[in-house]
Amino acid sequence: MSGHFSGAGTLFYKEVLRFWKVAFQTIGAPVLTAVLYLLIFGHVLEDHVKVYDRVGYTSFLIPGLVMMSVLQNAFANSSSSLIQSKITGNLVFLLLTPLSHWAWFAAYVGASVLRGLVVGTGVLLATMWFAPLHLAEPWWIVAFAVLGAGMLGALGLIAGLWAEKFDQMAAFQNFIIMPMTFLSGVFYSVHSLPGVWQAVSHLNPFFYMIDGFRHGFFGVSDVSPWISLTLVGSAFVVVSAIALNLLRVGYKIRH
Repeated sequence: MSGHFSGAGTLFYKEVLRFWKVAFQTIGAPVLTAVLYLLIFGHVLEDHVKVYDRVGYTSFLIPGLVMMSVLQNAFANSSSSLIQSKITGNLVFLLLTPLSHWAWFAAYVGASVLRGLVVGTGVLLATMWFAPLHLAEPWWIVAFAVLGAGMLGALGLIAGLWAEKFDQMAAFQNFIIMPMTFLSGVFYSVHSLPGVWQAVSHLNPFFYMIDGFRHGFFGVSDVSPWISLTLVGSAFVVVSAIALNLLRVGYKIRH
């Protein structure tokens, strides 16, 4: 058992080094992108969009951008690592080790969570100067950031196992991850939408991650944070179970 823990720790360390050695690309670039979103949308819509009482639009936008960055980068970390290893052929060295599927999962998802949180912290530090922010209930911030990053890290594992070339991975990201994050209330409150689109938004699990995360800053949200936590936690369990089963059977990595 101790061997599995040390092996998972070694793989986790390798995955962390993989993104840290190119931090300018994996951390700096997403932070810059989020700042540009803030400058453009905040400047254009500050005086035209009304969200919560006593919360300006730029203040409202910052937590959404932070959480969007956390989710996208957690997904990118595990998915890009697996697809690169499969295409370059070095995944065989991992297959030769006695690591269990649990060790693989813990290492890949753990590194994804770390990258997501590092990028999210960078975005928060870079944008908090543009508008006043409050930490109304910070435990919600931590809970949704960790759960959201964990779910997207597990989803990245599934995508990385499924994809056999970079085109497939790009399609997964462009047609599933990007639309779900952009249509989750990052740039708007769902209460400003027509009824039918509000209903559609409530089918998007990313909405609950961002809404619950935002609640930690302002103490108000579109949905009760307990409902959001239950749904996000359930989604995390389901996605993790699928990822673990695919790793257990060696889906598309043992042929």
